[in-house]
Amino acid sequence: MAILNILEFPDPRLRIQARPVAAVDDDIRRLIDDMLETMYAAPGIGLAATQVNTHLRVVVMDLSEEKNEPLVFINPEIEFLTEELEPYQEGCLSVPGFYENVDRPQKVRIRALDREGVPYELEAEGLLAVCIQHECDHLNGKLFVDYLSTLKRDRIRKKLEKQHRQQD
Repeated sequence: MAILNILEFPDPRLRIQARPVAAVDDDIRRLIDDMLETMYAAPGIGLAATQVNTHLRVVVMDLSEEKNEPLVFINPEIEFLTEELEPYQEGCLSVPGFYENVDRPQKVRIRALDREGVPYELEAEGLLAVCIQHECDHLNGKLFVDYLSTLKRDRIRKKLEKQHRQQD
């Protein structure tokens, strides 16, 4: 397993739409294992393949306290089960150090393949529903900062660009 490099906003590669996974094979399972290791090391609770510059529809997450309940979503499809939106404070490994409220549906159904390629369905609410939506947005080239005002988004972009310049 390997820890992968996580792309940071405003990297344009974060805007690339992910392609569906054609077959769940050993390469995909290796990607999943590397993504989980990367997410745990970051530390985070969710990671989309787009964030590690692999543009396939793969998401991993683990909301457990012990970090021992990994979830894998390959080719996820979301169905919103509620129309009302509720704010939830979100952060992102690709937007380090920033947390903002984002309004999202609080209950969703997700259909995906697991790490063996077996289809499954899951109803989620609360943090799990928010995390699923957040990570699936990544697969579509969207970041949580896109839900913010232009002023807030630009302020975050400028601060991260400054940090990147100082690191180089």
